[in-house]
Amino acid sequence: METFWLGTHRPEWLAVTDVPLFVSRRRLSLRKTMPRALGPVAIDSGGFSELTLFGAWQTPARQYAAEARRYVDEIGNVQWLAVQDWMCEPHLIVKTGLSVPEHQRRTVASYLELMQLAPEIPWTPVLQGWTVGDYHHHIDAYTAAGVDLLALPIVGIGSVCRRQSTSEIVPLIRSVAATGIRLHGFGVKVAGLRQIASQLTSADSMAWSFEARRQPVLLPGCTGHQNCANCLRWALQWRDRVLASPDAEPMCWQLSLLEAVS
Repeated sequence: METFWLGTHRPEWLAVTDVPLFVSRRRLSLRKTMPRALGPVAIDSGGFSELTLFGAWQTPARQYAAEARRYVDEIGNVQWLAVQDWMCEPHLIVKTGLSVPEHQRRTVASYLELMQLAPEIPWTPVLQGWTVGDYHHHIDAYTAAGVDLLALPIVGIGSVCRRQSTSEIVPLIRSVAATGIRLHGFGVKVAGLRQIASQLTSADSMAWSFEARRQPVLLPGCTGHQNCANCLRWALQWRDRVLASPDAEPMCWQLSLLEAVS
């Protein structure tokens, strides 16, 4: 794996650390001014939260494209932004009332629309599905739409972070990675990341925040908070520990926005 993105729900961190940071558009959209990034930035669309809350995307593509231009101009060093994808977890399929193929169709359509609206933005398409076959069908759908995923620097693979079975996740990611697509794992939760780390180009995680609340964690010298779930010092220490021993714990567990700000 080439890049490990530290997930954060605190956009102000972009201006105070140069480690690669992964932040949700839903957090950035709440700000009047943007922090100037010291290090690389990747931006998630916040799709899981939108579909969970509303059962559909409420943010128009034109609005997202306009926001993306602002992020690229004002934040700087934005490496990529995820499209407005439609996750395929079973409970979200129930929530939207649509099918997996329809979620996939809308995800491809989002990439095409955003590329048309703002071709200068480094949009990242996302593969969605539930079964291994679903993901390969989605690759075929992108190809049929004229999108060469193999030619892109990064392609997200979604709907994996809340799966509980390592025996399910590992073969799925290996199968998709075998196509040669350079994958970003959105919140991949696995007991042994060492089994798939070589299959991913990058991954993101906010597990540091969950861990700080669950244990809880309060570092010596930290004052003004009950735990370090919002603490940059703890997040950086956690990141260092993970990178030093990538097989010691799940590196890629991204909390949803709903969990991160609750």
